[in-house]
Amino acid sequence: MCGISAVVGQKNIVPILFESIKNLEYRGYDSCGMAVIHEGKLAWRKNTGGVDEVNKKEHLTGMQGRTGIAHTRWATHGRVDALNAHPHLSSDGLFAIVHNGIFNNYQALRQELEAKGIVFLSQTDTEVLAHLIGLAFQEFGQVEPALLAALERVEGTYAVALTTPLEPERLYAVRKGSPLVLGFGEGIQFAASDVNAFLPYTRSALFMDDGEYAVLTHDSWQVRRMADSTPVEKSPVHIEWDAETSRKGGYSHYMLKEIFDQPLTITNAMNIPRQEIISLVEMIRQAGTTYLVGVGTTYYVAMVGQYLCSQLAGRYIPVVSSDEFYELGVVAPGDLVIALSQSGETYDTRMAVQFAKDRKAHTACIVNVMGSTLSRMVDQVIMQGSGPEICVVSTKAAIAQMVILMRAAMELGLSEGHLTEESYRDIHKALGEFPQVLQKTLNELSGFVRNLAEKAEDYQNWLFMGRGIYYPIAMEAALKMKEVTYLHVEGLPAGFLKHGTLAMVDSRMASLFFIPPPESRELHKQTLAALEEVKARSGPVFGLMFQGDTQSAQVLDHYVELPQVPAAMAPFMELVVAQVFSYFSALRLGRSIDKPRNLAKSVTVG
Repeated sequence: MCGISAVVGQKNIVPILFESIKNLEYRGYDSCGMAVIHEGKLAWRKNTGGVDEVNKKEHLTGMQGRTGIAHTRWATHGRVDALNAHPHLSSDGLFAIVHNGIFNNYQALRQELEAKGIVFLSQTDTEVLAHLIGLAFQEFGQVEPALLAALERVEGTYAVALTTPLEPERLYAVRKGSPLVLGFGEGIQFAASDVNAFLPYTRSALFMDDGEYAVLTHDSWQVRRMADSTPVEKSPVHIEWDAETSRKGGYSHYMLKEIFDQPLTITNAMNIPRQEIISLVEMIRQAGTTYLVGVGTTYYVAMVGQYLCSQLAGRYIPVVSSDEFYELGVVAPGDLVIALSQSGETYDTRMAVQFAKDRKAHTACIVNVMGSTLSRMVDQVIMQGSGPEICVVSTKAAIAQMVILMRAAMELGLSEGHLTEESYRDIHKALGEFPQVLQKTLNELSGFVRNLAEKAEDYQNWLFMGRGIYYPIAMEAALKMKEVTYLHVEGLPAGFLKHGTLAMVDSRMASLFFIPPPESRELHKQTLAALEEVKARSGPVFGLMFQGDTQSAQVLDHYVELPQVPAAMAPFMELVVAQVFSYFSALRLGRSIDKPRNLAKSVTVG
């Protein structure tokens, strides 16, 4: 959550700094601000709203300077107002900082500083550090020792960037538990929350580790250890993503673009070398207990993986939400924890992995961001290669992870004799052909899904239901709907309905059923039984169903008929179509689709 960008260059960096923070706006967008050094003086401007909105209010792009920091905020400490927006300054006005993360002991420090006469302008934990730096400089007389001394006082996780007119050609960037990456261009250097900040300008990057800080000038950089200031030998890596991949490409919203990216995303997931999947499977086979962990969307992805492992490999793998793993996980040496995270920085998931490592368990992860914290914590990493996902609402990253988990379940089933060679080949062939089918479906049926959304716009309350593997598909689809429409949407297994939830059903409570193909027989029958229960109570019933399913067509009030696909691909097809349904529903409601209220892309604090 929150986006940091810091830039130092040979000439005016303000236009680049502004664009870089715009590129990070999906990480937080309730306020933003910039601070730059110009002619030996510190200037700053900040306000509430998105980056463009604040620019209109404060004319950020009218500033000048060769060194600067910027921040786009997702509020954690203090309400959304101009005073709580970043940057924050020391009381002497000599130091400006931006900060992601949480200082756990900020209240005690604030009381201590107020007793010394420091006047606070904001409610944030960040301002504490700014004042600590200012006071430490009075003692040390040098910027770098003052910064390190101040950081010794704070507890928690953070990424911090600092600029000061005392060293107008130099930037400082510090990481402890919150992501920070450096970028190196010709006559310009960057520090940022993620690579999207500087992809238009360079693809040479270096990922910082916890307990490190960087000192940047326009033509030099050095990474040092916070503990003793000794240099750390590191080499930049080349980022394969290009800037165009991060842009809308003619679509009205990033969400729609990323939904339509999914055929290519699946192809990329299929192109991951088989040996990488087999290596993960060997870890599963050798482990005592294997856990799948994720939170939010990745928790539902993990649940899909659980069903796939059960069905294709005859292996039950427990799934635990990352935020509850500390309470629920029973981990011993030799066990395995497989973590799922799009960003590789999700706080709860990192803590779950650390919990496992502390107990001598093996660890692995499936992530989308090269060099992310999770990818460097674990014993094995699979890079899913779905490209940058800008919309806060995750779509293509989730489908990539599901495909990778399906491939792992297939290899596990094959190696343990649960899946025949013929069945393996059939599913692999279906996966390989699915992107083309999905692309055709998106092109041809999106209009029908839009019509379905029009029929649904009067309903404020929803139940999304499925049986078997369609249960986590319904849960993930419900999450998409509530994230982007702000409606009340409850995902549940259809079998739960008569055990309590049926009491909610009336003419104002709409239901969306995820109906398996008829050849799924018992699963299809059970789903229709739940549908009939809703219809008998005058509940409006919407459905996603497949061609030739006349039985479902007869009882549904409204539906989209999907092309026939192999049964293994049917859940994925319905998930993608449900994403389109959520998008058009939000569009009709006039929601902020790419940046829903109260949400941020990468939740890096607990």
